[in-house]
Amino acid sequence: MLDALRWDPDLIRRYDLAGPRYTSYPTAVQFHDQVGSFDLLHALRDSRKAVRPLSLYVHVPFCANICYYCACNKVITKDRGRAQPYLQALEQEIRLIGCHLAPRQTVEQLHFGGGTPTFLSHDELRQLMAHLRQHFNLLDDDSGDYGIEIDPREADWSTMGLLRELGFNRVSLGVQDLDPIVQRAINRLQSLDQTRAIVEAARTLQFRSINIDLIYGLPKQTPEGFAHTVDEVIKLQPDRLSVFNYAHLPERFMPQRRIDGNDLPAPAIKLQMLHNTIEQLTRAGYRYIGMDHFALPDDELAIAQEESTLQRNFQGYTTHGHCDLIGLGVSAISQIGDLYSQNRSDINEYQGCLASAQLATHRGLVCCDDDRLRREVIQQLICHFELDFDSIEQAFNIDFRGYFAPLWPALQHMANDGLIALDARGIEILPAGRLLARSVCMVFDAYLDAQNRQRFSRVI
Repeated sequence: MLDALRWDPDLIRRYDLAGPRYTSYPTAVQFHDQVGSFDLLHALRDSRKAVRPLSLYVHVPFCANICYYCACNKVITKDRGRAQPYLQALEQEIRLIGCHLAPRQTVEQLHFGGGTPTFLSHDELRQLMAHLRQHFNLLDDDSGDYGIEIDPREADWSTMGLLRELGFNRVSLGVQDLDPIVQRAINRLQSLDQTRAIVEAARTLQFRSINIDLIYGLPKQTPEGFAHTVDEVIKLQPDRLSVFNYAHLPERFMPQRRIDGNDLPAPAIKLQMLHNTIEQLTRAGYRYIGMDHFALPDDELAIAQEESTLQRNFQGYTTHGHCDLIGLGVSAISQIGDLYSQNRSDINEYQGCLASAQLATHRGLVCCDDDRLRREVIQQLICHFELDFDSIEQAFNIDFRGYFAPLWPALQHMANDGLIALDARGIEILPAGRLLARSVCMVFDAYLDAQNRQRFSRVI
């Protein structure tokens, strides 16, 4: 199953459509305001009764400087004092959520994202972690997957030492591109030495895993320049690499309006950058996991894919999809059983709710039977590049061919094009189609239409 990718430019041109990244199904676009805090508390009660393990996501929205490409929920400020009222609200949310869970529910996975989590001072990070440990059953034996996103410009050896002391054992570093011309165009000046120092600190302090994020399609990028970035990053030997396609949506994300659209590489140039990157990473021994992610063969994600246990949730590819995911902080999303819920995205509204001892749940969705079925189909395709009809039929008591009869012409067309292999037993996404797995998943998306498709980035 884990054959090398096959580059087929004609197939890419035909199926490079805009669509979801499927960190959930249904996607967040379908969330509505009929879901509130009562639904969340009900889901937490069910989680407690079932004693399901937990995955925690903590959103720290602050950044000292704006990166023009960024589409995250963030607050740009150099005033470090802005963190205190937010932390007070976050700690209140931790208390309100924690009291509805059982002590036996261990936190197998923890992730701090943002923003820039290390915007917080050392004392604030200590305080926050202490509060989490007080109200949740965090592991003390370093067996959990406890990760944090790092801006190498906002961290040093002492920061990394503190994070290791607090229990973090995974780090994800934002790099994007090492070319100073590109960095100036996106307002993110970051030297290779800064990045290398953090990687060396993480290795010395025995962090279990290092991920590096890169983006292709940024202003002023060239195939030669980006290839140089990839070569330098390979020398750092990260365990995982995320190579994202920049989606220029200035009508939705205000910072992107500072990017001159004339400076963006043409689609053919972007394809060349991706092709070069795949070849470079493959030569260096990395495996394509899917959805822009690469990992070394001994990485947990690569092993999980080999063993067909890989899963996907709002934190991306994971080995902890069996956990209930609890999102803490402004705009954070939870997935607890069949409930998706999201906090308010405005920091003042979020803080106001918690100041009144009210959860900040603003919208969400409760999955129906059809959602659960399609979620499992999409999960199998996007994680393992294959789908066994019999296992789906047994799990959901359906006849697969009959249930999805309206989709068969589209699937047959993909099979004729060499994107997938389709027979009576199942679907396999072929090596030439693996970069386009999202396009296959879109066939099974009951909510996707031409209108809401434009809210998503293109596959490639």
